[in-house]
Amino acid sequence: MQVFVRENNVEQALRVLKKKMQREGVFREMKRRKAYEKPSERKTREKAEAIRRARKAARKQAQRDGLIPTPKRRDDTRGAAGRGRGRFDSGQRGQGKPEGTEAAVR
Repeated sequence: MQVFVRENNVEQALRVLKKKMQREGVFREMKRRKAYEKPSERKTREKAEAIRRARKAARKQAQRDGLIPTPKRRDDTRGAAGRGRGRFDSGQRGQGKPEGTEAAVR
């Protein structure tokens, strides 16, 4: 796995690396290998994963065939780059409370 650091922006490179590792399942693998897994537990887990994959593939195929509707996509208002405001930011930066909200604070 390789990540390039551009313009000495290490923080951005770390974010990219973390995202790549997440997609590859490295964190899941590390968590799984943290403790010993008995062979019977391993078989059970692998069987459950295979069932989950098969169900997902069947669901996707049914959606492609038109048997079940595709899920509606959320209206993504974060912008073209995919970087939006924070989770709780309403977009009113530096303006404080909106008018009419002078309720007593306890």
